Amino acid sequence: MATYKVKVATGTDLLSGTTDSISLTIVGTQGESDKQRLNHFGRDFATGAVDEYTVQCQQDLGELIIIRLHKERHSFLPKNPWYCNYVQICAPNGRVYHFPAYQWMDGYETLALREATAKTTADDSLPILLEHRQEEIRAKQDFYHWRVFVPGLPNYIHIPSYRPPVRRHRNPNRPEWNGYIPGFPILINIKATKFLNSNLRFSFVKTASFFFRLGPMSLAFKVRGLVDCKRSWKRLKDIKKIFPGNKSVISEYVAEHWAEDSFFGYQYLNGINPGLIRRCTRLPDKFPVTDCMVAPFLGEGTCLQAELEKGNIYLADYRILEGIPTVELNGRKQHHCAPLCLLHLNPEGNMMPIAIQLSQTPGPDCPIFLPSDSEWDWLLAKTWVRYAEFYSHEGISHLLESHLIGEAFCLALLRHLPMCHPLYKLLIPHTRYTVQINSIGRALLLNEGGLSARGMSLGLEGFAEVMVRALSELTYDSLYMPNDFVERGVQDLPGYYYRDDCLAVWDALERYVTEIITYYYPNDAAVEGDPELQSWVQEIFKECLLGRESSGFPTCLRTVPELIRYVTIVMYTCSARHAAVNTGQLEYTSWMPNFPSSMRNPPMQAKGLTTLETFMDTLPDVKTTCIVLLVLWTLSREPDDKRPLGHFPDIHFVEEAPRRSMEAFRQRLAQISHDIRQRNKCLPVPYYYLDPVLIENSISI
Repeated sequence: MATYKVKVATGTDLLSGTTDSISLTIVGTQGESDKQRLNHFGRDFATGAVDEYTVQCQQDLGELIIIRLHKERHSFLPKNPWYCNYVQICAPNGRVYHFPAYQWMDGYETLALREATAKTTADDSLPILLEHRQEEIRAKQDFYHWRVFVPGLPNYIHIPSYRPPVRRHRNPNRPEWNGYIPGFPILINIKATKFLNSNLRFSFVKTASFFFRLGPMSLAFKVRGLVDCKRSWKRLKDIKKIFPGNKSVISEYVAEHWAEDSFFGYQYLNGINPGLIRRCTRLPDKFPVTDCMVAPFLGEGTCLQAELEKGNIYLADYRILEGIPTVELNGRKQHHCAPLCLLHLNPEGNMMPIAIQLSQTPGPDCPIFLPSDSEWDWLLAKTWVRYAEFYSHEGISHLLESHLIGEAFCLALLRHLPMCHPLYKLLIPHTRYTVQINSIGRALLLNEGGLSARGMSLGLEGFAEVMVRALSELTYDSLYMPNDFVERGVQDLPGYYYRDDCLAVWDALERYVTEIITYYYPNDAAVEGDPELQSWVQEIFKECLLGRESSGFPTCLRTVPELIRYVTIVMYTCSARHAAVNTGQLEYTSWMPNFPSSMRNPPMQAKGLTTLETFMDTLPDVKTTCIVLLVLWTLSREPDDKRPLGHFPDIHFVEEAPRRSMEAFRQRLAQISHDIRQRNKCLPVPYYYLDPVLIENSISI
């Protein structure tokens, strides 16, 4: 007889435990045990429990390679889901085998788990192991399917039982919407999450906190009458009353300094959309700024051409927004533009706006606005640029380049890499909850009756068109951050804390990835000869980039350095890239004039006509403001059930080398966090969005 001591760990999230019957089969190189029920007197498999059992076998099973967990009905009790963290088995010779699960078993089923040592296909020689990995991939591909979201955007996970919501009118005088949160007219279709596989859904704690957080706030807006008010804001200071109890140092600074040119320029470096500006060495023909226009703002003893040659002139070009039609909001036609903004890095190190054109086509009806124009002309011109920033940020930097691309990375990973694959173990922490939050996002943002239809000048189709255009221009090199800064000419721009922190985090990620990759892939042939890796890369190219060769995304990887770069891009996109554009959303947007989602008057065609009254009448009305800000408030709150970058509580790697690499990664991140906090003590506006403590492993909010 051979005795095996078994530990079974149940998840710690509420409702992880089960009352169903759990049995175990152990498979080794020398044989297979009988199916044995794991049962003690009293409760087994309670939430957070680590239950211990003894399994007797007729013979020593040799090296343990696979176990099977059988979940079956227990007596008369109803079916009860179970979240298994792992199974650990101590063999008669004292060796401990770890079998990671970290997944739900919803029904009566059998789950086969491999021993935790990471292996590529080339590392497996036993037919049973090769068959297991092939069967796992086949089962996941049968379960997870791609679906077209919007033609021209990355495809996403197909949820067979989910149908887009529809508007229903039970009473023609009182329209009702399926799925409203009480008291707030933004539809959240909770069905979008109900039919997700349990392993993709939020934990109970995160689900409850997400919806209970939004409900009371929306009801408060309703009680105060804000979401039913279609009039203009009477006074700018009234906008502060939207979130009277949710203030921070930065949100207060934004409200006080939003109209200042220096803060306007600062946001291009360290705001929530810091990846747009580029150094300008030659003015484009469509932006006919002359030296006499801007000379007063450049300082003495210089001129526009000299500043261009010195590298002190920068351009923000919103051409991607050109020509998109607008919609009506609350019975009023909305307006749109695609501005250009010229900025100057002055001797004091401040980035200052010096010229703004509100169209891509110059002409008599499209004046170039300057800081010397009237106060309200110049302020409204800057506000139009901030309006364009809303779409550049929310549509491109935030939703497309982190959420949608991150989900495509995640789904391709699930479909092509088995749990024993080293890349699966490396990347799975960076996919946690991404599909769930994106499902909510589609219900909030890109559904009939959602945010884009009710709070944005461009509406549903226009907002999607912005992202479609952006994806058609997205390149592989632009996601490789060290290259992006050089390509935009901002690699030595002073005061660019976003760049400094980004490169520090990137370096830590790249070093960590390099250590893991080189441990499992000793040479280029190992990379090129990994069919699961190649299938993963090919599917990302096909389903995320839609097969567009001009993107520069690889369709295969042939060398170790290529693999390191690719995996670092994936990991950064799914963690730090999202943190940089998400964490500060409410701080920079709660003061609505700094980030308007709609404009109710057309762009100015002549100077000297703007007044306080016309400025207020151009801004979004009260209802539109509240709809947008409530959603941004919800999606930018500190995430619950959070796992900061580098914290990997799920034990996927068991080998000593990757475990050492994980600890070294955490230490590097801790040093980066310390350096950022020391620097911020001396800054009037601290920049902390890439502090590793605040970066989550995955896109989960």
